[in-house]
Amino acid sequence: MTHSPSTNSLRAGRREWTAFVVLLLPLLLVSMDVSVLYFAIPSITRELDPSATQQLWIFDVYAFALAGLLITMGSLGDRIGRRRLLLIGATAFGLASVTAAYATSAEMLIAARALLGVGGATLMPSTMGLVRNMFRDDKQRGQAIGIWSGAMAGGIALGSVMSGVMLEHFWWGSVFLINVPAMLLLLVLVPVLVPEFKDPAPGKFDLLSVPLSMGAVLPVVYGLKEFAAEGFSWARLLSVAAGLAIGWVFVRRQRTKRDAMISRELFRDRVFGAGISLNAVAAFAMMGSAYFTTQYLQSVLGMGTMEAALWSLAPSLAVGIAAPTATAVAVKKGKGPVIATGFVIGGAGYGILALTGTDSLWLVLTGAAVIASGIVMVMALVSDMALASAPAEKASSAASLLETGQEFGGALGMAVLGSIGTAVYRSDMPDSAPPAARETLGAAVASADHALVTTAREAFVHGMQYAAVGGTVLLLGTAVLAVALLRGTPAAEPAPVDAPEGELVA
Repeated sequence: MTHSPSTNSLRAGRREWTAFVVLLLPLLLVSMDVSVLYFAIPSITRELDPSATQQLWIFDVYAFALAGLLITMGSLGDRIGRRRLLLIGATAFGLASVTAAYATSAEMLIAARALLGVGGATLMPSTMGLVRNMFRDDKQRGQAIGIWSGAMAGGIALGSVMSGVMLEHFWWGSVFLINVPAMLLLLVLVPVLVPEFKDPAPGKFDLLSVPLSMGAVLPVVYGLKEFAAEGFSWARLLSVAAGLAIGWVFVRRQRTKRDAMISRELFRDRVFGAGISLNAVAAFAMMGSAYFTTQYLQSVLGMGTMEAALWSLAPSLAVGIAAPTATAVAVKKGKGPVIATGFVIGGAGYGILALTGTDSLWLVLTGAAVIASGIVMVMALVSDMALASAPAEKASSAASLLETGQEFGGALGMAVLGSIGTAVYRSDMPDSAPPAARETLGAAVASADHALVTTAREAFVHGMQYAAVGGTVLLLGTAVLAVALLRGTPAAEPAPVDAPEGELVA
């Protein structure tokens, strides 16, 4: 007769929680590297003299490499071991950080940033997959993923502030050297504290799916980001269409190939697919609001970059409370109702943004805090829910799909809400304004015409109001959808019994 392990035997102890704290290090650094260059670009421009195109690639190549390789690295982690891939990624991330810090040309810095993206793509699904495996008790896993989600959101805000502080005292390369001590600590502590997990029967690695997955993700993310930054063009539309076409081929291959990169087991439970979709909408809302609030602080209120970065940290305080509170309430009330509530809270935050004027600092910060609180509630719970529904041996693959959906959602949020704001801005600007000023608020602010700047700021806020109304409608609609998709989700799911044979490697 087989006896199920007791609840106490599944609960994580001091060792697992200590290991979890160590695993937060790569998460913080990967999320910080998204924004760490905000203050360093002027110094890099003086030292390395990059062209306008090279400057864009210095910014963007990290995110593109990260997004394009998440699915591949999630599948690889399941096969070779999540801890092993984490250590390989940490080594690559540390070496790339040193290379970037001492880059002597723009080309060298771009290559180093690309390698940082590759390293980041190994770290993200590995850490979340390990959290899924270490915390088998439903309540503890929910708490851990809630902290994980809050740390990721906080890391992006912290990156720009940290870079500003470092540049006050050191040269531009110091913003990359922040990574090195943390990665060294990771390489020492992870082998001691974190057990190895991998799929005991992974099958052959599907090499052809690697370029297909990158071909599906990169053109879509690139096209959507360019729509947000530069507006519509047929070339950008073609980029998105090409990515979707390659994505159709990729999905078809995953559905028919025996040893597919993405296991069909992941989608046997409808909760997993629902989690990916809801997480993408949450990222849409988060990045869409950030697109406006960062410009508002700098170009509407006229703050310097460092001052704006410090103010942008204020909403993070609410985020730190929201995720743990949501996971605690979900244990009693069920994840579905709390996720729907998170979307309603996010919609309320957008409603606050719709009321702003050209001098509404506290209203904008309040709106941003409410949006972030609601969205982090959603992200923490849907991540936990989706990972819990996935087979334990596929945890890294499951995490990589969640994060890839998040990349798509974030890019789409900036593109769609940014396009709404831009359309209203252009329609409000007078025909007599210079062409560049009619295109972007930044160009208008750079002019010496006080009346034009005032008009441009009012036009931008008007566009932000319209986009905020769109965000409110989307999130309230998604709240209703979440109730329908997650109906019947239990308040406290039974802790999964993960068979250790072959899957846990000491």
